[in-house]
Amino acid sequence: MTASVLVIPVTERGTTMTHHIVVLGAGYAGLTAARRAAKLLRGSDVRVTLVNRSERFVERVRLHQVAARQVPPGQPLSRALAGSGVDLVVGEVAEIDAEARAVTLIDRPGRITYDSLVYALGSTADLDAVPGLREHGFAVADVEGATRLRERLDELPAGAGVVVVGAGLTGVEVAAELAEARPDLSVELVTRSELGDGLSPGARRHLSRTFARLGVRVREHQRVTAVERDGVVTAEGLRLGCTALVWAGGFRVPPLAARSALRTDELGRLVVDARLRSVSHPEVYGVGDSASGPTVTGGETRMSCQAALPMGRHAAVDLARTLRGRAGKPARIRDLGLDVALGRRNAVVQLFRGGGRPVGAVLTGPPAAWIKHRVVRVAAWLAGA
Repeated sequence: MTASVLVIPVTERGTTMTHHIVVLGAGYAGLTAARRAAKLLRGSDVRVTLVNRSERFVERVRLHQVAARQVPPGQPLSRALAGSGVDLVVGEVAEIDAEARAVTLIDRPGRITYDSLVYALGSTADLDAVPGLREHGFAVADVEGATRLRERLDELPAGAGVVVVGAGLTGVEVAAELAEARPDLSVELVTRSELGDGLSPGARRHLSRTFARLGVRVREHQRVTAVERDGVVTAEGLRLGCTALVWAGGFRVPPLAARSALRTDELGRLVVDARLRSVSHPEVYGVGDSASGPTVTGGETRMSCQAALPMGRHAAVDLARTLRGRAGKPARIRDLGLDVALGRRNAVVQLFRGGGRPVGAVLTGPPAAWIKHRVVRVAAWLAGA
């Protein structure tokens, strides 16, 4: 199988020629959609092309481990796609011409036309959230950022200070992983809310006890307003010195969909219907972090691997049904809960009721860590990696 294709031959739409499905992005949602669509439509006059800016599939939920030198940064997509019938194009998307149904890539000649498009470009860290962040901060939202942080941590001497901003899933996992892997460092977690906000009291108590044991100092109700070369400043007047700042205070999606006349929400995510089709261009499906999909409880999908996998699978199934002349069905995405790694031998598993309300009972410690490990491995397996 070819690992990289510069130009895809143009196909004519509205004829008896091959129906071309193009998937943009090879994260959990995109890789799932591409492989599933190719499998369901094998033997039919359909071609599936997967476009990704790198040759690797990255387990985003393990990027904090990449930063701590626990795991390598991803695996070749050629291995994940071997025998699948999916064509791989390595390149970064420059524009989508939604009216002409064509995609152009940065620094690549020609264009890729599509009959159906799956938009799965994910999200990245918002490095413009506060002044100085892009110049002086690090993030673990992509493999490049995690690798940069890993290299910076290798340079730090014992006693150096690391500040992690944001106490969501990413921030908590990064702070715990770094404190366990590098006990010689001084790690602080800064959050504008409270540690474990949105979790049950039992889960929050476990987080607090774990951070106390690991030596992570938590500073709650502090909103970071500026990042400097050697520290951060908060709106409440606190200044924290550090030699490395890790930003986990929020994510943003690529502006490509909004630039391409596809209807988006205020965050730039593709607005989709119950079948995950763009409400403005139904030949386009939106999956993963870059789409605001519906859940069975009436809310919106959370940016997570848990939502990305079923969204990718549903888009492929709906496409296959549609191309075979069958009626589509609404997606049924559920938010079942969170599993938060706290180093290699500890975790919290928190289940949710309908509407994202946490149940009272939680699983913690090594059994929860085992479940977290299995969930991560099964997620990669379900995506096809």
